[in-house]
Amino acid sequence: MIFYFSGTGNTRWAAQKLAEATGEQLLFVPDELKGSCNYHLDDSERIGFCFPVHGWQPPHIIKQFLQKLTFNTPSNNMSKHYCYVVVTCGDSAGEAIKMFSNELMAKGLNINFAISLIMPESYVCLPFMYTDTPQREAEKIAQATKDLDAALDIILNKQSHLFLIKKGPIPWFFSHVVGAYFNKKMISDKKFSVDEDLCIHCGKCSKVCPTGDIVITNGLPEWKHDNSCTNCLNCYHHCPKHAINYGRITKKRGQYYFGHRTATSGE
Repeated sequence: MIFYFSGTGNTRWAAQKLAEATGEQLLFVPDELKGSCNYHLDDSERIGFCFPVHGWQPPHIIKQFLQKLTFNTPSNNMSKHYCYVVVTCGDSAGEAIKMFSNELMAKGLNINFAISLIMPESYVCLPFMYTDTPQREAEKIAQATKDLDAALDIILNKQSHLFLIKKGPIPWFFSHVVGAYFNKKMISDKKFSVDEDLCIHCGKCSKVCPTGDIVITNGLPEWKHDNSCTNCLNCYHHCPKHAINYGRITKKRGQYYFGHRTATSGE
């Protein structure tokens, strides 16, 4: 089985390709969190985890899922199961996979294979972060497709002790210092707002929110402020009129979600 979380669709694309190639069940973490998070595994079954990197760390929602996650196996030996991790990031993963691995070990699982896929940038809430140019976006997706195809061969053959991760410079500092501040202070829906003059009351922001954090009241989105927001910016990126913003910084920033160029062209 494959557990995944995705906001703007980069990780969903990767997870769906993995599921198609392996024939394994694809499970969306926000939906799974509504249940017991207890799973039965066949002895030969692989376990895959796919998620985006948030601030050089695993997303909060993935950490919450791991805390709740339990398995039942015929042999009662989790070490028999091939475990792999695929993360997506705009530039580098830092020590996100190492941090995830440390938490996963508490469940009796060791990672056999891990890869980071460099995908188009979607986080635009900091002064130095922008969406990629169309050319760079296409280049990233093309390379990620090649990298994922190579990863599929490794996963299907259950090869172990392979870690293809772009950590970036000083990964410990970015994950444990910058990332710690980012995930503590900036994962919030409190800065989201909607321009009522631009909003066309389509409700798309609510429909695409992966955690159900947005309700529509009198045609306008309202964020629940209940700590369910992952700051994935899916609502911002999908708004057809750029009516949603995160503070002031996104007012002149671009929008991105996987497949948006096909969607906007009508193809």
